[in-house]
Amino acid sequence: MDGIVQMQRQLIDYTDSLIREGFLDDQFNQLQLLQDESNPDFVVEVVNLFFEDAERLLNELTKALSQASIDFKRLDAHVHQLKGSSSSIGAHRVHRVCISFRNSCEELNVEGCLKNLQQVKHEYSLVKSKLETLFRMEQQILAAGGSVSR
Repeated sequence: MDGIVQMQRQLIDYTDSLIREGFLDDQFNQLQLLQDESNPDFVVEVVNLFFEDAERLLNELTKALSQASIDFKRLDAHVHQLKGSSSSIGAHRVHRVCISFRNSCEELNVEGCLKNLQQVKHEYSLVKSKLETLFRMEQQILAAGGSVSR
């Protein structure tokens, strides 16, 4: 039982560190509150949908920025979608880069867009890895017979 309590403390500390370091914001806590016994995989399902959507959008952004003639309106529409979906799960740092990315689109700034694309890919990769670790920690607690409080 002590092992489960220790794992639960580690999970709480890890989640707190993700918020403290700006990877996640309070929206992630709100998302967790929507999960209950009737839908125990709610957060994982919503976050996995975000991963799928974000990867599709990042591919679209990469393609759009590799064109000889860049359609900034279309580019901005993709960034806007990514900004919204990252905000909905509380991926704060991804959301913040999207704001800068949209500004570069409005300014028709190709270099700014390319820089923001690299930054948003980096932040997405980090938050994806951090969330996958968090979900693994939750699964280990559940597999050991413990519970994960929200």
